[in-house]
Amino acid sequence: MRKDGRVKVLFAVSELAPYVKTGALADTASALPAALAGHGVDVRLLVPGYPQVIEGLKSRGKAAVLPSLPGMPPAQLLASKHPTGVQLLVIACDIYNRPGAPYQDAAGQDWPDNALRFALLSYVAALLSTGASPFPWVPDLLHCNDWQTGLAPAYLRYVDSTRARTVMTAHHLADQGLFEADYTVRVGLPVDAMSANGVEFNGQLGFLKSGLQFAERITTVSPTYAQEIQTAPLGMGLEDLLARRSDVVSGILNGIDTDTWDPDNDPYIERYYNAGRLAHKEDNRRALRTRLGLPDRPEAPLFAMVGRLLDRKGVDVLAEVVPQLVDMPAQLVVLGSGDECHEARFSSLAQEFPDQVSVKIGYDETLMHQIEAGADIALIPSRYEPCGVNQMYSQRYGTPPVVHATGGLKDSVVDVSPTTLAAKTATGFAFAPLTVDNLLQACKRAAELFRNRRNWRQLQKNGMAQDFSWDSTATHYLELYRSLLD
Repeated sequence: MRKDGRVKVLFAVSELAPYVKTGALADTASALPAALAGHGVDVRLLVPGYPQVIEGLKSRGKAAVLPSLPGMPPAQLLASKHPTGVQLLVIACDIYNRPGAPYQDAAGQDWPDNALRFALLSYVAALLSTGASPFPWVPDLLHCNDWQTGLAPAYLRYVDSTRARTVMTAHHLADQGLFEADYTVRVGLPVDAMSANGVEFNGQLGFLKSGLQFAERITTVSPTYAQEIQTAPLGMGLEDLLARRSDVVSGILNGIDTDTWDPDNDPYIERYYNAGRLAHKEDNRRALRTRLGLPDRPEAPLFAMVGRLLDRKGVDVLAEVVPQLVDMPAQLVVLGSGDECHEARFSSLAQEFPDQVSVKIGYDETLMHQIEAGADIALIPSRYEPCGVNQMYSQRYGTPPVVHATGGLKDSVVDVSPTTLAAKTATGFAFAPLTVDNLLQACKRAAELFRNRRNWRQLQKNGMAQDFSWDSTATHYLELYRSLLD
């Protein structure tokens, strides 16, 4: 810890917006360290030197020459600055010099040497967190993220030197980084590390398993998901390990960019509005219906589903509900892409009900904002959802969500009931388990309340008052850091 009491944190991650992004991890890596810095944390970002990263740096200088792992090409540590102002450390090494996506080639196949590529990231993260670091700034705490940095706590386990404390965040347990067992020695770990109490998982070298085994604190991206992964099936085979270490497992809800997602200052929508001017939201609804070619029927609620059309998003269940939604009467807009069978199913529903259902296959940032502003009710029936952000966007835009009560959806949406309505804490409609009937009943509850203008306005205001900012998330992480260091 610095003399002024500021905590020093190295935040190691495999992707980082705006340079390289395959999912929400890149946005988290950009937003959370910046929010931590705003709370006085002395934070550095560590990322691989993909071509997109190197080319995106406005300035850079050589910070250190890095000792190489066996079989690895030489590497250097570059120092730069992220657009948010956070100090950036980049590993410059030929092993990262690949075109396109960071993990896969143009054909969608994993790079065959991913074990070595991300072992190097983990190794450098660990090295910079010890007294043997070639870089003068040494952190109090190393914060690792997902499987690509999972070997770092394992490396530190076998270091005979002063070392930082460790936090491992599993954003999603489905991707675990599993490789052939002989990589264990090739990446510089001792032979005896390949055991059930080490880095071995089902006979393979498990990067994520390593981080969960050896990190001093484990976090996930919502409190409910932190509990769900301690049992099957959401533990993805790691549930016994996580349950055994439950005393160090916790969940901290991710945040959203509240500047980009702000209905009172959103350049994509028809008319600005806020909780005090909710009547202006109706202008956005009319504009959205016009764009989608749906007739303007103010008495019929406009439901919306934005996201990937995949089984895990529960879209197969949603498709079964559409005919009943139409009969309420209600309208539905769907924006997203995914499995061809789901794309075809929803496209067929749009053809069957042209005045009630609009389906747009693909990704459209502008339309996404317009849907959040113009829809009345959001639909998020995910089978599981570690955190989720759409329910946060929807509440911020006064669009109460209907959600399956799982993971971050359960943690961020307060179900409507007489008690929560009276207490002004209700923000949406939650149901479980995920069945066609339960989803339909939740939609009916939403449509019924929609017709009660007074209660509906209060529900919208409740959601818009929620704090889903990264500043709130950073506060919880800083508490975790301090508890670990103390």
